[in-house]
Amino acid sequence: MAPVSRGGNAVQTMRWSDAGLELLDQRRLPDEVVYVACRTADDVAAAIRDMVVRGAPAIGCAAAFGFALAARAGDDLARAAEVLAASRPTAVNLFWALARMRGARDPVAEAVAIYDEDVAANRALGAHGAALIPEGARIMTHCNAGALATAGYGTALGVVRSAHEAGKRISVIANETRPYLQGARLTAWEMLEEGIPVTLEADVAAGHLMSRGEVDLVLVGADRIAANGDVANKIGTYTLAVLAQRHGLPFYVAAPCSTFDLALLDGAAIPIEERGADEVTGFRNMRWAPKGVAVRNPAFDVTPADLISAIVCELGVVTRPNRARIAALLS
Repeated sequence: MAPVSRGGNAVQTMRWSDAGLELLDQRRLPDEVVYVACRTADDVAAAIRDMVVRGAPAIGCAAAFGFALAARAGDDLARAAEVLAASRPTAVNLFWALARMRGARDPVAEAVAIYDEDVAANRALGAHGAALIPEGARIMTHCNAGALATAGYGTALGVVRSAHEAGKRISVIANETRPYLQGARLTAWEMLEEGIPVTLEADVAAGHLMSRGEVDLVLVGADRIAANGDVANKIGTYTLAVLAQRHGLPFYVAAPCSTFDLALLDGAAIPIEERGADEVTGFRNMRWAPKGVAVRNPAFDVTPADLISAIVCELGVVTRPNRARIAALLS
């Protein structure tokens, strides 16, 4: 089988072929571009858990390929699904993809279809979202919701790409995104690779820039969206939404339909992953916090729907999202 398509951008998050799955090791960006070879479902689960691959759509695609590896090897598929499902709890795309894979007659073909459909969905939502972006917009974003977080093209950064491809003169303000620095390491790198103007800022500077009129809108991705429009995304997103409301700025969320979890009535039911203390006390081989200090490291927070100007998906745009408007779009 030939490798799956690149998704039409310079960044290739994963590569699938007869040899197996290769995942771009996002822990080593931007210093090195290295791929991790995965030959079993356990390998893929470890890569998801250890943040080799991250971003809700990318996690879903990687899990699908992990299941396909197990099927191709004749492994126990129930166990493979269980191992993959346990890798990270918040991103609903992981569980959506596994549910789809369990019912597939041809798991390999189904995994490739999930990958290709994600790229197509991202391009469609990018086109819908680009209509919201004015000429000359200075777009603040948080974490990384680009090609690195998906099969290709991106969700929030897919909107940015679409606006850029349409000839709009735009620029990105990338929050560094503490504690794991996805904005500094990944979004900044990805935008530079794509030739899109980007400025990096410390998370704590967001309110200052808004107060000075240096931001026109906030655009983020999502890891899970409840039926009422509450959104779980990288920790710090809720803070940005409050700041955006205070300064009268639009706050947009971009995510594919697979990110909606209509079984959850609101954001209070979304499981929030707590990650290890080492991500807060230091980075890689450097430590800056004293040993023995207590640490909280929630990886996500929930932004209430009433702080969100619109949610963009491949089917269109939901303004002022609520349960009725979301149900109508997805139906």
